[in-house]
Amino acid sequence: MSSIKNIENFYFVGIGGIGMSALARYFNLQGKKVFGYDKTPSEITNTLIHEGITIQFKDEVSLIPELIQKNKNTLIVCTPAIPKNNKIISWLNAKEYSIMKRSELLGEISKNSICLAVAGTHGKTTTSAILGHLLASCNMPVTAFLGGVTENYNSNLIYKGSEIMVVEADEFDRSFLHLKPTIACITSMDADHLDIYGTTSALEKTFIEFSKLVPDSNNLLFKKGLPLEGKTVSATENADFEARNVRIEEGSYVFDLKTPSEEIKDLQFHLPGRHNMFNALTALGMAILAGSPIDCLSKALKDFKGVKRRFSYKIRTKNLVLIDDYAHHPTEINALHQAVTEMYPQNKKLIVFQPHLFSRTKDFGNEFAKSLSRFDEVILLEIYPAREKPIEGVSSQWLLDKIENSNKKIVTKEDLSIEVKKSNCKVKLMVGAGDIGVEVESVTKHLKDED
Repeated sequence: MSSIKNIENFYFVGIGGIGMSALARYFNLQGKKVFGYDKTPSEITNTLIHEGITIQFKDEVSLIPELIQKNKNTLIVCTPAIPKNNKIISWLNAKEYSIMKRSELLGEISKNSICLAVAGTHGKTTTSAILGHLLASCNMPVTAFLGGVTENYNSNLIYKGSEIMVVEADEFDRSFLHLKPTIACITSMDADHLDIYGTTSALEKTFIEFSKLVPDSNNLLFKKGLPLEGKTVSATENADFEARNVRIEEGSYVFDLKTPSEEIKDLQFHLPGRHNMFNALTALGMAILAGSPIDCLSKALKDFKGVKRRFSYKIRTKNLVLIDDYAHHPTEINALHQAVTEMYPQNKKLIVFQPHLFSRTKDFGNEFAKSLSRFDEVILLEIYPAREKPIEGVSSQWLLDKIENSNKKIVTKEDLSIEVKKSNCKVKLMVGAGDIGVEVESVTKHLKDED
């Protein structure tokens, strides 16, 4: 295959995915001809179509654009989420088109740039979004591919030049090993994706393997306490990059950043939760290592508005708070609890949780139960299966039975708005990585009496 820059046409199978759509946008902005397939229309696919990208929603070979069918100077990009029996991929395979996984393409386009890779089982998207925003705000020539839509740019792509590339280094199918990072971070190495790795130690070994891809260990930042070599980061204790003099002023964090060489005073950051402050410290450290001017970082951080579905306030009034969050692992739910408890110490809290994957629910059933039990009230939706078949004996009822909290129930999506409104908790959280994000809009309307 010719080099990526010589490819004329791109066809994305699974173009509506958050990572795939950022790549599609990137090539579209570069003047390439971009097409794609996805199973269902969504807000993302609507936006891509509006931006001039042609998308088909039926798995039919006859609907593949004629330009793709006739022109071999085409790269097919696919996501691991596409099933093996997909007709389009089968046909393209048989016709011997060049096919690349999303992660391979990301590695290919970032290999000739200064690649800033953000890895970790939690915090990748927020850290990448803060980092991309810091660099863009400081007029650095950066492209950032994000796993979420930033509030500042209303996009999952920041496109301000391509000398520096910010990428999320995804551990899901060991795909981050395709990258060639100049500077990297590892925010966490908690057990996850055990359906892929089998054991926690296998996951940790792969993260260590990723860390060794960074040519200079001084350019690897990681959470203090992880078994890695490089520079440490912490929001709560001494580290190479640490937060000092942390306080809350008018609902936001104010802190000083100590780096190995200096101290930056009175940084302001609006996202709640110590986990988010840690993400900000990591992003600041990477921006400094990438050569960002120090004097512009303070204003850039203060201006960062967050990422959609990452502690996103849907309602924030004196009597009611509704928060939407993507958390889908016990550690992330604990971090959410810490954040809302710090911000709303006197108020009762309801969590609506949609478990994501049968395998993850099974692997962390006891940990999920413990995390969820800490809230005043718990509502569970049925498990969102994503790519999986059901596992016998694993269900939302099975998880509910483990939760040590008398205020708990399973609710259908049809009854969700009514049940959330019934709750007398002032702080209500809608949490999960499945399609609960779709339900948030109807719950918000119902709580505001708009429907």
